[in-house]
Amino acid sequence: MNTILHILKKEFLQIFRNKSMLPLIFVMPIIQLLILSNAATYEIKNINYCLVDLDQSTFSRDLAERFRQNGYFILKGNKYSTNEAIKGFNTNEWKLILYIPENFEKDFRREGKSKMQLLINAEDGAAAGLINNYSSNIIQQFNQDIITEYIPSGSSMNMPPLINVNFRNWYNPELNYKTYMVPGILVALVTMIGTFLTGMNIAREKEIGTIEQLNVTPIKKYQFITGKLFPFWIIGLFVLAFGLLIGKIIYGIPVLGSPLVLFSLASIYLISMLGIGLFISTVTETQQQAMFIAWFIMVIFILLGGIFTAVESMPDWAQRLTYLNPISHFSKAIRMILLKGSGFRELAEQFTVLSVFAFLIIALAVFRYRKTN
Repeated sequence: MNTILHILKKEFLQIFRNKSMLPLIFVMPIIQLLILSNAATYEIKNINYCLVDLDQSTFSRDLAERFRQNGYFILKGNKYSTNEAIKGFNTNEWKLILYIPENFEKDFRREGKSKMQLLINAEDGAAAGLINNYSSNIIQQFNQDIITEYIPSGSSMNMPPLINVNFRNWYNPELNYKTYMVPGILVALVTMIGTFLTGMNIAREKEIGTIEQLNVTPIKKYQFITGKLFPFWIIGLFVLAFGLLIGKIIYGIPVLGSPLVLFSLASIYLISMLGIGLFISTVTETQQQAMFIAWFIMVIFILLGGIFTAVESMPDWAQRLTYLNPISHFSKAIRMILLKGSGFRELAEQFTVLSVFAFLIIALAVFRYRKTN
C-alpha cells in the first residue's frame, strides 16, 4: 500500500508540474461548457425567407404576417414569381420561399380548401425538417383561426372537424436544447480526461525515459497500473462535479437523480476510459502517437455515442454497434439520472454493460503492458 501511495504522490506532482496538461484539466471543461453548450444546438432561429404573394388578399396578408411575427422567420425578400425567388436560393439569401397563389382566399371561401406552397432549401436536411415543422405549425394554426373567425356560423361550407389537443412536455418542459446537450458535453469531458490524459501521460514517460527507471524497480505491475490510473480517475470525477456545478448555476440543468447513482456509474465508466488510455499507451512510443490514436478512437465513439444525435435516428447496423460503445451507455444514463431521476433499478443494464466493458479493457491493457521490451 505504501508503494502505491508513493506512486500516487509522484504522479500528482508530475501532473501539476506539467504546464501543457493543466489547461486540459481545468480550462477545457469551462470552455466546452460555456461555448459548446450554446453552439451545439439543433434549434434554428432567424430563418430568412422570401414571400411570393400573388393573391394580395386578406387571407394571404394575414398568413404572411403570422410568419413575420413568429419569431423564427425574417422576411428578406418580396417577389412576384417563383423563378425570381429561387435565385435567392443560389446565393443563400433565404432558406424558405412562401408561395401564395392567386385566388387563395377565393378558393377557400368557395370550396373550403386552398393551396399554397413551401419551397425549402434542403442542403441541410435536419434544418429543412425544422423549417418545415415551424411553417406547418403556423399554417395549421392559421387554418383553425380562419375557420372560426372568417367563416360565418351556419355556413354550408364543408368544414373539417377540429380536434383540440392538450399536451405536456416531460423532463424538459421548456424544450431547452441546452438541458439535453450539457449532460452530453459532460460525457465528452470525462471521456477526454480518461483517455487522452492517461495515454499521453504514460507516453510522455516513455519519451523522457523515466518509465525505464520505474520498470527496473521491484514495483509490481498492479501497483504501477493503480498508481498511474488512480490520479486521472480522481481528476475525472472532479471535472464531472465541476461541470455539473457550472451547468446548474449557468444553465439551470436539473439534478433530479441521486448523486450517489451518478458518481457510481461515472466511476465505472472512467475505469473503462482509463483502460482505453492505458491500452493506447502500450502500443505507442510518443505523445503525438498517443494523441492521434486516441483522437481516432474517440471521434468514432463520440459520433456513435448519442451525444449530439439520437441513436434511434442511426441505421440499424450503427445502432447495433452502439451497444459495444461505452459512451452511448453513459450518455444515455447521465441524462436519465439528471432529467428523469432514474435510480439503480432503471440503470441496471448500463451498470452491467459498463462493468463488463471496464473489466475487459483493463484486463486487456494490463495483459498488453510489459515492464520489459
